[in-house]
Amino acid sequence: MANHDLKEWAMALLGLVLLTRLVSFAYNILLHPLRAFPGPLAHRASRLPFAINHARGRGPFCIHALHEHYGPVVRVAPNHLSFTDPRAWRDIYGPRHGPEYMGDPENPKQPVFYESLKGIEPSILNADYSEHARLRRALAPGFSDKAMRAQEPLIGRYVSLLVRRLRQNCEDGKKALNMVAWYNWTTFDIVGDLVFGESFACLEEERYHPFVGLVVKSLEQAGPFTSVGYLGMKWVLDEVVTRALALMGSALEVEALLGGMREKLVKRFADVARGVERNDLFEGVVRKKDEWNLSMGKLETNAALLVGAGSETTASALSGITYLLLRNPDVLEKVQQEVRAGFDSADEITLSSVSRLTYMLAVINEGLRLYPPALGGLVRQTPASGTMIAGRFIPGKTTIECQPYSMNHSSTNWKDPWAFRPERFLSRGSNEKDDGQAADFSEDAIESFQPFNVGPRNCIGINLAYAELRLIMARVIYEFDLSLGEENDDWIEMQHAFSTWLKIPLNVYLKPVVWS
Repeated sequence: MANHDLKEWAMALLGLVLLTRLVSFAYNILLHPLRAFPGPLAHRASRLPFAINHARGRGPFCIHALHEHYGPVVRVAPNHLSFTDPRAWRDIYGPRHGPEYMGDPENPKQPVFYESLKGIEPSILNADYSEHARLRRALAPGFSDKAMRAQEPLIGRYVSLLVRRLRQNCEDGKKALNMVAWYNWTTFDIVGDLVFGESFACLEEERYHPFVGLVVKSLEQAGPFTSVGYLGMKWVLDEVVTRALALMGSALEVEALLGGMREKLVKRFADVARGVERNDLFEGVVRKKDEWNLSMGKLETNAALLVGAGSETTASALSGITYLLLRNPDVLEKVQQEVRAGFDSADEITLSSVSRLTYMLAVINEGLRLYPPALGGLVRQTPASGTMIAGRFIPGKTTIECQPYSMNHSSTNWKDPWAFRPERFLSRGSNEKDDGQAADFSEDAIESFQPFNVGPRNCIGINLAYAELRLIMARVIYEFDLSLGEENDDWIEMQHAFSTWLKIPLNVYLKPVVWS
């Protein structure tokens, strides 16, 4: 009898859960404030389709497909809208000054996508409005044009080391090298030195530093972890994941790496106390640590963010641009001509001189369009009063975003959106195809291209990123003839996409150029 009663209670509970879900689905489809916005029925009814696609690393591709079918605004989940209208960049991420905004200085970041795990200090990425402004003021001098000029010798040393190592390992073009690894090693060494005052020695030792491995692991886990939180189960991340990491020993690994980072920061404090000036990325924060009562934990999380985000995204961009050039030999030939005709020796390639390479800059921008290194992490929430986005009123507490991948591949925003055509980024009227026929990209919505976001929270590292991209691409193109390994013909299509790309090896043959 007891078992029979237990079964009845279990069936009743299951029925109640199913009924609750059905009522929720019906409300989301028929009565929800966003019911007028288009999207697939399953997405309008439940958060599960979005969460599953996000966890599988297919989110950007699926949302792009939805935009192509439904238009510039899509309801990707019951309370979640995605935009490809270029006006949405400013409306979502731009500053909000004036009485019409009712005192809300910004559309706040969506907590699910930005909250730190329990016990981890917030960083400039997920700090609140006032704390973000304070940290940004301290960091800004290290990312200025003046700072880039002061940092050029340091950056140049690592670029030259990259070229030497490639020459030593390429076997005169007979051996394919994994350029994903080489670009990662270079950017991690550069940013590590600019933050901690010493590199990770990746290029010297031709290996990944454990911190680099930790960054890659975090990218692999970002999709599933965020998806769990998106479904309303953040406690799983705070409790279960933390305990699981401890059991697997990963927590000890993280603690060891943070301990090493702490030692590097303590050394920086001592250098500053002795009056040593480096004009690097972290000096402003180190000098303000006592005045602003910045804890060691906060310094560690911000240092880790600068190193991880500042290196991984640039390495992704370099890999993507290299791949796209090798898949488009006409573009490669044209940029080779510009770079090699522009300099009599590699010593002439500097931050100042590469600014003359207008076609190479167009190549870089077109590469960033087709292969945006930052794919996610731009999710916001409307204030309680609601707001206007791209000409439409969006109710309060709605999750909103512009996904760079969808923006950059939209057939509404771009002519031939899948074609690698750097000409679209040259000045209007100068667009010419390699065969001499005119190519008209005047209708392209260039303003939809925002690889570093817009507004007060845009990427603080834009100057450093372009400096690295221009110097490294110019040196590699100047020094080597490149060809793609056959197994990499579909390199982009074979990757998973989370907050950035989960890259696979990019095997490239490099034959040193012989100058007569």
